[in-house]
Amino acid sequence: MTTLLILGIATPALADAPVVTAAQVARDGPAWRFDVTLSHPDTGWDHYADGWRVEDADGTILGTRALLHPHVNEQPFTRSLGNVAVPTNLSVVFIRTKCAVDGWSKDTVSVALPD
Repeated sequence: MTTLLILGIATPALADAPVVTAAQVARDGPAWRFDVTLSHPDTGWDHYADGWRVEDADGTILGTRALLHPHVNEQPFTRSLGNVAVPTNLSVVFIRTKCAVDGWSKDTVSVALPD
């Protein structure tokens, strides 16, 4: 697995938006596997990071990882998403996070794909 440099982290528009603290990506046959580490002030079932997705520059969703429970005592935490089909012409994708209260973040984090 290749550890990637995150090219840019935008300041979250909402104070409680989940923050991508690391991302790893590797080829998995013809598709890609993403391991994304998030930090979020989860308080329990009422307010927690409940997903992230991989998008292209136009916002087309390439894959979505649902997070099905709070991670109050596990911060930051890493979850994976495999079998993501990424068009061969892309060298950068974007991670967008989601929380149960604020919804999908307006900001994304760019991640370079290894050659």
